[in-house]
Amino acid sequence: MDTQQLSAFVAVAETRSFSTAAERIHLTQPAVSKRVAQLEQQLGCRLFDRIARQIDLTEAGRTLLPRARDILRASADARQAIRDLSGTVAGPLRIALSHHVGMHRLPGPLRTYAARYPGVALDVRFMESEAAYEAVLQGVFDIAVITLAPDNHARIQARPLWVDPLALVVAPDHPLTACRQLAAEELCVHPAILPGAVTYTGRLIRQYFERQGLALDISMMTNYLDSIRMMVAIGLGWSLLPATMLDGSLIPLDCAGLRLERRLGYIRHRERQLSNAALRLVELLESGADAGA
Repeated sequence: MDTQQLSAFVAVAETRSFSTAAERIHLTQPAVSKRVAQLEQQLGCRLFDRIARQIDLTEAGRTLLPRARDILRASADARQAIRDLSGTVAGPLRIALSHHVGMHRLPGPLRTYAARYPGVALDVRFMESEAAYEAVLQGVFDIAVITLAPDNHARIQARPLWVDPLALVVAPDHPLTACRQLAAEELCVHPAILPGAVTYTGRLIRQYFERQGLALDISMMTNYLDSIRMMVAIGLGWSLLPATMLDGSLIPLDCAGLRLERRLGYIRHRERQLSNAALRLVELLESGADAGA
């Protein structure tokens, strides 16, 4: 059992696909299949059930997966620690970004970072904040820049970088634009288009109305804020969106007492030492946030 076999196994386990796993670790599909087969032979058991086109972990595979991740993480950390002794900023850096933060807050810092540290191999993945949080907790990424959770696991360190106010928005021809003194109760009689209930932003919005004892008329839900902006702009409902997303297609409204904001920032695993490459990115993000503040 070696790290190449374990890497192939973890890639298949996480993607549930031999072909997608091969793309992730830059091998051919037969090479991935061979490494998994060798690992199964050494362990004397099957790690995957292959039924039709569905690939699922067996009980043995589920038992191995967290241990395989630990071994690979320890191996990568050891190699990086040796590289860092020289003080150079190089090697792989795995980053998870939420779609909104990545598109609206990170283009400039990432451009600066890539130009400043060409020896770093950036591996950037876009995903929902909640999924990125779990991936950092499992050690898949060095850091994640996301919408921060309201509460953190003991092993997660979170650093707020930006305050992200949410604006109440509608289309220019929406009936609510005629209201001079808008109350939260009036929103409840019009369809709302909101982030999913499991997202941090969706929970924040729902909790506000629940505390007021109000029931929302939610007509649509999606985790993609740009999709919500488009549906609001064509008149399908109202929403609460980051103020940074406002454009000419949306009309911001003022609702008495409705003042919501998210915290955006980065998270890291407390028990994992950051490489020189990760530390330089953290410094760049923090200096940029401080300058903006």
